Amino acid sequence: MAKLIFIITSLILLLAAVVSAGKGQHFGKTISQKHLRLRKEKLTFFRVYWHDIQSGSNPSSVMLRPPLSNSSFFGAVTMIDNRLTTEVSVNSTLVGQAQGMYAGVGQHDASALMVMNFAFKTGKYNGSTISILGRNAVFTKVREMPVIGGSGLFRFARGYVEARTKWLDIKTGDATVEYSCYVLHY
Repeated sequence: MAKLIFIITSLILLLAAVVSAGKGQHFGKTISQKHLRLRKEKLTFFRVYWHDIQSGSNPSSVMLRPPLSNSSFFGAVTMIDNRLTTEVSVNSTLVGQAQGMYAGVGQHDASALMVMNFAFKTGKYNGSTISILGRNAVFTKVREMPVIGGSGLFRFARGYVEARTKWLDIKTGDATVEYSCYVLHY
């Protein structure tokens, strides 16, 4: 009798374990792109100018943590809310803001980890964003960083940006960088 109770109890516990193990497997499912009303994928190109202003009474870039030494940018962390404009001049037409941060990651070179969103404020792309995350070798003529996502008209975005420094004041750290953006999206 004790063996029969033990066998029945074991079978019930085994059955309960099998049933409960399968419950977490159904949290996701494949859906059709039509469900999200995704149209044909397209490639959009645009060029903006990124204005990193560290000097003056109203900087758009603030260093939260200074570098570990005077000989390197390594360890510095800077938060940004930089203007994005249509021309090199900081006073040209504003199209959005670059919001995020960059951090000095190169111990032996001037490279930064860029983590930022381009948040557009005008025209067709008003309210849309692209997200950029990548390595920026600051003194290289052309730097390439990936676009890893987006929102609004840039939902499901992917692509890359090319950064070219157009103006740099070594003394203040102020800079203007041209961003050529190649974005695939629906």
